[in-house]
Amino acid sequence: MDCHRPPRAATRSRPHLDIRAPRRLRFRDVLTWEVQRSLILMLADVTALVCAWQIARSFNQFFSPIPPQLDWWTWLSVPSPLWILGACTLLIFALSGLYGGRHQVKNYVKAGQLLSLIYLGSLVLMYFYDPKLDLPRSLFFSAWLSSVVLVVLARLVTVVLLRPLERSRNQSAVFLIAPAARLKRLSELLAQRAHISVIGAALPITANSQATFQAILTSKATLVLAENIPSADLASELYWKLRQAGITMQLIPTSRDMLHRRGNPETLAGIPTLRLDAPLVGNIDYHLKRSMDYIGATLGAIALAPFFLGIALAIRLDSPGSPFFRQERVGLHGERFWVWKFRTMGIGADQQQAALEHHNESADGVLFKVKRDPRITRIGAFLRRTSLDELPQLFNVLSGEMSLVGPRPLPVRDVERFDSWHHIRHQVLPGITGLWQISGRSDIDSFDDVARLDLHYIDNWSLNLDLDILMETLRIVVVGKGAY
Repeated sequence: MDCHRPPRAATRSRPHLDIRAPRRLRFRDVLTWEVQRSLILMLADVTALVCAWQIARSFNQFFSPIPPQLDWWTWLSVPSPLWILGACTLLIFALSGLYGGRHQVKNYVKAGQLLSLIYLGSLVLMYFYDPKLDLPRSLFFSAWLSSVVLVVLARLVTVVLLRPLERSRNQSAVFLIAPAARLKRLSELLAQRAHISVIGAALPITANSQATFQAILTSKATLVLAENIPSADLASELYWKLRQAGITMQLIPTSRDMLHRRGNPETLAGIPTLRLDAPLVGNIDYHLKRSMDYIGATLGAIALAPFFLGIALAIRLDSPGSPFFRQERVGLHGERFWVWKFRTMGIGADQQQAALEHHNESADGVLFKVKRDPRITRIGAFLRRTSLDELPQLFNVLSGEMSLVGPRPLPVRDVERFDSWHHIRHQVLPGITGLWQISGRSDIDSFDDVARLDLHYIDNWSLNLDLDILMETLRIVVVGKGAY
């Protein structure tokens, strides 16, 4: 009679449910940092919307007030249609994932796009509600534009303010799956760069075994980081097991994976493929980026002009010589140009570099890094720690040689030591700041890691990513982290 009874292990794995079925919600899930972050973001969105509506009402109340047919009730001096619009906004944001995953939370451009669609949709609904209703155009457009600007700005500021708290709350306990030769290196990188401890490890060939899965559960890991899992089947099955257990999985991609990760899954002649289409209007985002570069650099140069004079005066008082320094760097398509900086070293520092090469702390020798470089002046040490020495590159942006965000242009000396694949970073316009700068800057000692960050930026570039990098750069400049 017992021969047909399923094994106990199978019973525990919920065999009667599709593996994709959502796991049961637990009370502790409600108390997670993700839920708290979502509530804070909702509060930020509501605050931004209320401020936008108050601005629109104050601007229009004397000559274009809200029609009385739409003023059903008022709360906190905000009329009912706007509260309904706000509730719909929060619901659509939630359904679109803007309060969900870590990356979607930072999707500022999507938030602005959704708000625009919501306002346009409200126009259509008002027409069907009362075709004769004449909604004041000035009121509508001022509410729309101020809502988009304030919501995007509120999200940018909120995400930046929450980032230190998020890092302290999200100290992941990592279970590492990687080849034996890589386990020690990956563990060291996690500890040094993110202060993450590895609490368990396994080899890729055992990734799908019950013993490894049980070891992951026993370790109470919150994240499984895997590299070189031998087949798609293994990665897929492990992913679904971990998903059912509520454990996050991250795969370290191979170079081939990195080339194709932006593709869309599609079956061609019964063969699973990744389709990479050329967008019909792909240049629009880039033109917006370049417009943002020129506008941002112009406003920055004007607003910081007194600051420039103060820094220049401090440099002259600290050491003899020009307050500015220019150096030949390699930019777009390998072309050389002069990068401008505030001088942080004494006169003749370039000629002294060869004598300091044996002190180079870079792991592979591509970059030149000496933590206590004797050539740096007193004011120069401060400028480097705060990255204020990079400010004159706003003029490189205005001259079209650089962008606000992109891979950093490197000196000729460094580029001459590149491997062939490193030169891919020269296919895009270099930037004042980039993914390298917000991911550790001087703490990253291998140029291969720098190049991978640059490739990740190039492959995943968007206006949204540029905004995120700019905001994180401002935060890092304030705390002076990772530069010397």
